[in-house]
Amino acid sequence: MTTAAENPRRRPKGDKRARTRARLLDAARELTRQKGYEHTTMADIAERAGMTTGAIYSNYRNRDALFIALAEAYWPAIKPTVVPGSDFSAVLRAIAEATIAAVPARRAAAVGFLTGRAYALGHEDVRSQAQAQTARGYDAGAAWLRTMVADDDLPFPPDVMVRIIHALTEGLVLQRLLTPDLVGDEVIHAALALLAGERRTRADAGTGPG
Repeated sequence: MTTAAENPRRRPKGDKRARTRARLLDAARELTRQKGYEHTTMADIAERAGMTTGAIYSNYRNRDALFIALAEAYWPAIKPTVVPGSDFSAVLRAIAEATIAAVPARRAAAVGFLTGRAYALGHEDVRSQAQAQTARGYDAGAAWLRTMVADDDLPFPPDVMVRIIHALTEGLVLQRLLTPDLVGDEVIHAALALLAGERRTRADAGTGPG
């Protein structure tokens, strides 16, 4: 028997939409690498993908929205594996391991990622969209952190803590890619471990003489 997965005519519409978006993003990725973001047009992307510009606009509101999606698609997320109820140190060790694991996949996307960020800095609408996207990620990250660690085991509230961890891990990955001999696994582990040390320092300070 032929299943829907084996027969293209019977694939779900959602699957077709995902394939269309993947082709558009692949085309946009190739073109932005060749021509830069400033000189890549919707018509260029449509032609490279073998589609019409209408196909792009039915999936993305405009060129900037497509560029934001491009950044999401090719910059793999750091996804630690943590058992709920773990102490903060264990969570940080898991984040360190996930950060190290993300480096190879991010290496291939780093130039495009940084070029896209430079483009966003010069285009307020894109920067605003990137900020809104990042804010949603922070909300999700803070909610995740609350399920993993009790608030009183954190040096700062979860919504602040997730911003600190994000800034730290992003910086570590980029510096690792730029200077791999100077930022080894032990540096990444040590950097995350410092956050646990900050928790202990604050706790110790609170027990001292007033």
